[in-house]
Amino acid sequence: MSSQPAQSPAGLAPETGAAVAQSDKAGRYLQLALLVLAAGAIYPILYLRQVYQPTMLEVFHITDSQLGYLYSSLGLIFLLSYLPSGWLADRIAPRFLICFSLIATGALGLVYATAPSFPILVMIFAGWGLTTGLTFWAAVIKRVTMIAGSDEQGRFFGFLDGGRGLIEALLATVAITLFAWMTHTRGETPAAGFRLVIYMYACLCIGLGVLLALVRDPRSVAQVDRVVKKRNNVLTDLKTLAAIPELWLIAAIVFCGYQVFWATYSFSAYLHEGGIGLSVVMAGTITTLKLWMRPIGGIGGGYLGDRFSKVSVLVIALFLAALSLVGLIAAPRIASHALLVALVLFIGILTYAIRGLYWSLLDRCNVPVESTGLAIGLISVLGYSPDVFLPLINGYLTETFPGVFGYQLYFGYVAAVAAIGGCAGLVLRNRLNRINREEVRK
Repeated sequence: MSSQPAQSPAGLAPETGAAVAQSDKAGRYLQLALLVLAAGAIYPILYLRQVYQPTMLEVFHITDSQLGYLYSSLGLIFLLSYLPSGWLADRIAPRFLICFSLIATGALGLVYATAPSFPILVMIFAGWGLTTGLTFWAAVIKRVTMIAGSDEQGRFFGFLDGGRGLIEALLATVAITLFAWMTHTRGETPAAGFRLVIYMYACLCIGLGVLLALVRDPRSVAQVDRVVKKRNNVLTDLKTLAAIPELWLIAAIVFCGYQVFWATYSFSAYLHEGGIGLSVVMAGTITTLKLWMRPIGGIGGGYLGDRFSKVSVLVIALFLAALSLVGLIAAPRIASHALLVALVLFIGILTYAIRGLYWSLLDRCNVPVESTGLAIGLISVLGYSPDVFLPLINGYLTETFPGVFGYQLYFGYVAAVAAIGGCAGLVLRNRLNRINREEVRK
């Protein structure tokens, strides 16, 4: 798979060719910025329960179990959408899929703001599962792969994940400010404040969708879009992808690295309930600070990957994450809260560096351009499968072994998985090095 920037057109003077290349680079970075905005804006409207769950129950007149049903349905649609999402991204230009996803997600948000009945809410969440899963996920990953040069994959994906986290944090800050202004300053009901928050996210999605539709493609991306796509049977394409060992190794790395990310969801409960003795506010503050490590880890990891080696940096991050989780197991014996905060933030940086790097490896796998989306879908099905079973493991361990021991077993399991991911990364690095040596000899 090649995503090199286009060469200067034949016959142009060197100065003209340089200007074209510079313009193309600026266009690609503009596209990246828009994709970061899109990825950071499209998902928060789905997960407003993180901040506004009591208000949602009041506004929609639903129970906790009904809310759980909505999100369970959403997760199921995501899981079913990963593979067809990749197939679709190979048939339709990712740019158009992303524009449609943003506009459709925003339009469903406008309906959501009217506080419809529960059956309509089920339809809205099902629609969101399709607009953010089927038509968006593989399209945005493939789009970044297309606009990044071979020496930029690390930083582009690092910017995607780190920048997305920064956008989500900033938008959440604006949203809660609007909510407080509406409910406290103006004295409106929480329902009115919640509707304003929904309108903010919905209108932002629609506006970004229109903007992306109006921005012209850089020359290099337009050339990739014009590549003639083979209309093979999907089973034929899957057979081709299955014969690429590097693809399976990346799936293993994503599978392991994603579980490290999942472990961070339990930090707050562990710090508060796991025998460490931090207050709810203190534990929440520490885990909130961890969220701000996403730009640092994602962008920093991407730059280090491009500067040195994406695979090597990823391997180091996975092994350090395993060691850090072992350190977290010993947290009840750590007397210094400052050291505990530093450990949690360090794990956060490693987690987001891993997330920012693993998709950048796809460029090294010689995946046919016409099957890139399907490869993304295949890796996603395998790599994000912990969404299904890891909450069950977490729940079983913490209920069977209450208190600190249950969390220690859980973090010990994730540390072992992270180490396995590091080993998969070493195998991948050795294979890629051997392939490079063979190409040099040829």
